[in-house]
Amino acid sequence: MRNVGVDELVARVLDGDTVALARAISWIEDEDRRGFALLDALYPRVGSAYRIGISGPPGAGKSTLVDALTERYLDSGSTIGIVAVDPTSPFTGGALLGDRVRMQRLGLRDGVFIRSMATRGGLGGLSRAAPSVAAAMDAFGLDYVILETVGVGQSELDIAEAADTTVIVLVPESGDSIQAMKAGLMEIGEIFVVNKADREGAETTVEEIRSMLALKRDADGWAPPVLLTRATTGEGIDELAEAIDAHRRFLAEAGLLEERRREHLKSQVRSIVVGALERDLLEKLGGDAGLDSAVGDVTEGHRSPYQIANDVLARIGKSRQDEGD
Repeated sequence: MRNVGVDELVARVLDGDTVALARAISWIEDEDRRGFALLDALYPRVGSAYRIGISGPPGAGKSTLVDALTERYLDSGSTIGIVAVDPTSPFTGGALLGDRVRMQRLGLRDGVFIRSMATRGGLGGLSRAAPSVAAAMDAFGLDYVILETVGVGQSELDIAEAADTTVIVLVPESGDSIQAMKAGLMEIGEIFVVNKADREGAETTVEEIRSMLALKRDADGWAPPVLLTRATTGEGIDELAEAIDAHRRFLAEAGLLEERRREHLKSQVRSIVVGALERDLLEKLGGDAGLDSAVGDVTEGHRSPYQIANDVLARIGKSRQDEGD
């Protein structure tokens, strides 16, 4: 694709050009200033797509479930965007696993746009750019955007601040239901799926999760369902889609959907502000070289990280004062 300006790319995205959408997402993911300008122009068109978060431990079959759920939505005439977050390659900085490779068959169908993204330092299962990428897909005109987390197990809680409905995927035999409760996934899940239902212990796992949920006080009044699926055969996928639609209706009728999206926007703004301040402060410090200088030789003395951090903040404060003078 030839070089294009922001205005032209915005027009092409809004006109349904998938190549333009891919370029726009690259700008956003690379934190290119043109990506910020593009989002400014696209945001008036954001708000129609319903965002579904798929989270859970590695090996639970999240990608296969996303594949089956997407097929179901496509068959019903809906259009789908998929943001599949993978670990970051230590060599290229890109997505290590590449869900688009695993979803090649799905990518051949009309009405679906798939993007693999690297976490790039995000510790909550999502890339920091994922909500903005979802917004671009929303403005593009897709009906659903599915956000699949990296599968880090105990810390993928960012999904609750990006999705309208969060689906937690577990498997029977590994004790993941207990782990989920400890990890906090029980707190963010609105629908629970025990995948690989043909395996021994699936029904028992369902009952364990239901028992845990019975102890959970749900402030908004939604009772999370626990479903059995076998994503490789499509078993239980219709029930999952119906549960997602039921949760969407519940949020809308209770007046909670707009409130939830407002909280998501606040969270995203907070993340952007913190990231900008972090970059600004590190730049004033001199980047990693400045930190190396501040830390010094660890064999010399035993200064605590708090003492070093206070010195760093004092240097930054002096730099700002000098700029003011």
